[in-house]
Amino acid sequence: MISKNIIFTKVNTSELVDEPVADPAPHQIVVKLACSTVSSGTERANITGSPNVTINSRDTVAHFPRRSGYSSSGTVYKTGSAVTDLKPGDRVALFWSTHSQYCVIDAANAVKLPDEVSFSDGALMHIAAFPLAAIRKCRLETGESALVMGQGVLGQIAVKLLRAAGAVPVIAVDPLSDKRTEALKIGADYALDPFDGEFCRKVKDICGGVNVAIEVTGNGPALDQCLDVMKKMGRVALLGCTRSSDFTIDYYHKVHGPGISLIGAHTAARPEKESSPGLWTTHDDMAALITLIKYGRLDLKTLVAEVHSPLDAPAVYERLCSSKAFPVVQFDWMQL
Repeated sequence: MISKNIIFTKVNTSELVDEPVADPAPHQIVVKLACSTVSSGTERANITGSPNVTINSRDTVAHFPRRSGYSSSGTVYKTGSAVTDLKPGDRVALFWSTHSQYCVIDAANAVKLPDEVSFSDGALMHIAAFPLAAIRKCRLETGESALVMGQGVLGQIAVKLLRAAGAVPVIAVDPLSDKRTEALKIGADYALDPFDGEFCRKVKDICGGVNVAIEVTGNGPALDQCLDVMKKMGRVALLGCTRSSDFTIDYYHKVHGPGISLIGAHTAARPEKESSPGLWTTHDDMAALITLIKYGRLDLKTLVAEVHSPLDAPAVYERLCSSKAFPVVQFDWMQL
């Protein structure tokens, strides 16, 4: 059996490549993808040749080919001999998958999707687990104020989750007016421009300072700006992957003195086997998101701006390489 796979073959180049599908090992499954989501920040770093694309990588040179597409959904096609909790025909959401027509993956990386949850929502589950973990680590309490710095897909989902969790007010921050307008539509109480000279004053006028900030941009000055608007004993989750260390923070006055907690919120910094308060596994976070959607507390698919056939991948990634403001895009593998 042959699978079509989106592969970054060299810098700024995406190709749809035919490859044979391997038989699953005992604990693996083969999933026929229905939908996969482009994670614009991670995939831009991969395709443009950033050498430092994983948390454990210390490479100084980029190596190709590369694959991405870690958040997807589909139907179980085949199971390995040791898999007992999944069967062919089951609808699943996947984490750490790839943009592949047929994805061979450990069964532990699949979460069952009920019929009430669409494949589009399912393909956003892994991405949505990132800001959910960040919010959990901040130990947000109902009625606390929250700020989300950056309104890409992670920031948009963070706004929705903070609202569902009872944060009030929720302040979205982005330099693009369209992003700010969209943030208000999806649940933010305020949407501010970080380049507004009155930004800090406006935040403090709204809530007196922020209890919880989710920093999504991975931009050093944006983190510095978050610190300028925090309340004493506030918590800042570093969800954005700040791959450059070329910036400085006045830790004495902005962190040490006011007792601010800076929290590493990379999705890899979570337990693998057993959840505990504030620290849930990826599987459990995704299961929680599925339940929120099933019961109407959360909607993710409305964030999707474009749906493309995988055949359009080269053009889609050409845009990703050249555009800083990239929408939420999904590939519909059922079009093949």
